[in-house]
Amino acid sequence: MNIKNRILTLCEQRYMSLNKLAEISCLNQSTLQNIISRDSTTTVDTIEKVCEGLNITLADFFTESELSAEALEELRIFKEYLHYKYMVKDK
Repeated sequence: MNIKNRILTLCEQRYMSLNKLAEISCLNQSTLQNIISRDSTTTVDTIEKVCEGLNITLADFFTESELSAEALEELRIFKEYLHYKYMVKDK
């Protein structure tokens, strides 16, 4: 899997710029730019931060989907709904 292409695809599906992804992932913009423009290698920690910014798991990152951006967004919303509905609350 090409990490660069996967990040670009996931950002495109979410209509998100790399700068916005860097911001919400708590990464330097230069870190993402190096991955994209130089095809530089990266660490699992960096990919985990990207995943957090994209609100996906590492498994999601490494599993390419044939679903449309709209379907992926509906799945994300449903996942949040289920999490909220079944979340264990402190007593």
